[in-house]
Amino acid sequence: MLNNVINVMTFTESLGRLYALWLREFKVFIRERSRLIASTFTPVLWLFVIGSGFGSTHPSTGVVDYQKFIFPGIVCMSVIFSSVFFGSYIIWDRKFDFLKSVMVAPVSRDIVFIGKTLGGMPNSLVQAAILLVIGLTIGINMDFISLVQTVIIVLLLSFSLTSVGLTIGSYIESLEGFQLIISFVVFPLFFLSGALFPLKSLPLWLLLLSAIDPATYAVDSLRAAILGISSYSFSIDVVVLLVFTIILAIFGSYSFRRMRAV
Repeated sequence: MLNNVINVMTFTESLGRLYALWLREFKVFIRERSRLIASTFTPVLWLFVIGSGFGSTHPSTGVVDYQKFIFPGIVCMSVIFSSVFFGSYIIWDRKFDFLKSVMVAPVSRDIVFIGKTLGGMPNSLVQAAILLVIGLTIGINMDFISLVQTVIIVLLLSFSLTSVGLTIGSYIESLEGFQLIISFVVFPLFFLSGALFPLKSLPLWLLLLSAIDPATYAVDSLRAAILGISSYSFSIDVVVLLVFTIILAIFGSYSFRRMRAV
């Protein structure tokens, strides 16, 4: 009986620490509205400029027009960029000694990692919501089930890629070095995901590279939820994305255990 009480108390304390870490990151997000506006501008630019420009030369993909076809990929694009770049906040926390304060606290580094990862997710979710509203202007209509499926996919992709950003940030001490390395991460994630082209009829080497890209399954599942078209089934996409999320979270937790606070 005593052991059960202790376990409940420990679990409650862990939830409280997670909430505290998440709340701190959420307050930072709320105070930096310019970051949200700037990070939303690029996906909107791609949607209307690239979508309209390429759509004029390739009017359709066989089922829907090109602008609608790339819309799920543009939603994923906003999540990819905002999630991975969130890792830069680890470097800022290290520079201002906030990270050292957290690391010396009686909190496991796994809790710190999960709390900061959850804290990076509201930005992605708000950006996706803004894009879904903008999507109404190009004829994107969603029912309640499609909306729930979209939220689930956005949250999974955001968690997995925020883990990537925090993992990279845990090994790098300069913001300049982080930005250089991130460029080699976000662009392959986006361009190999099939966001701008269908996965059918791809060369074998490109198809293999797309298969190991977690964003591929997010784009495909969002296409299934929003447009009703996909290369794989929605359930397969979700399962594979969930596996990627678990693997990246485990690796991120391991990296945080080895990270120096200063």
